[in-house]
Amino acid sequence: MQLNGSIALVTGGASGLGEACVRRFVEQGAQVVILDLNSATGQALKDELGAAARFIKTDVSLESDVHNAFSEIESAYGKLDIAVNCAGIATAERVVGKEGPMILGHFEKVIRVNLIGSFNVIRLSGALMMNNTPNAGGERGVIISTASVAAYDGQIGQAAYSASKGGIVGMTLPIAREFAKFGIRVMTIAPGLFDTPLMEALPEAARASLGQQVPFPPRLGRPAEYAQLAQAIIENEMLNGETIRLDGAIRMQPK
Repeated sequence: MQLNGSIALVTGGASGLGEACVRRFVEQGAQVVILDLNSATGQALKDELGAAARFIKTDVSLESDVHNAFSEIESAYGKLDIAVNCAGIATAERVVGKEGPMILGHFEKVIRVNLIGSFNVIRLSGALMMNNTPNAGGERGVIISTASVAAYDGQIGQAAYSASKGGIVGMTLPIAREFAKFGIRVMTIAPGLFDTPLMEALPEAARASLGQQVPFPPRLGRPAEYAQLAQAIIENEMLNGETIRLDGAIRMQPK
């Protein structure tokens, strides 16, 4: 599938990995819908990109918010070709810490935003894409979600985060198999250490130290590199039902 002329949505599209995808997709000729909870940054990005972008304030953890966003997308464009899940939260909390067992609601929140939020976007994207006219290769759409290397080698304090990202990895193949007969591909990217707003809050020395843990290249990943891989997935129709690690060969230590 080609980006040029496509309708795409990106959750978490106002910053970090999502913003990089929005910018790249627009550069390649797509109409892009930005779904994000941050109205200020989302609207600013839409204003910068002009008519090629639309911003819809959306909390992916709320079923009603996502449903309303898809209703607006269908009303405005009549179809959806590409969906990229980048919205998510990261927490660090031990299962049993100094204050006692983790509050169950903290675990539930991470699962609701990262895993259930991604699934909700996938199910609604699939339902809308099934109405598309297939291209010459029989393809109707592409869905990409964001996991993490924590799905495979989560560190102490990442039980909730790793569970949420592991769930995304685990549902990729069965959904790809289910959607195959409709010509809809389903993929996941598992980034390693990337220079996102979360990392920007750290001192420069700390960011450099984290980057040096990556075997090669010994630096933090750039959001544009995530967007580049997302484009490659969209354009290569043999990529389906798989999770690709984008991590410079890092394997995280226990802590």
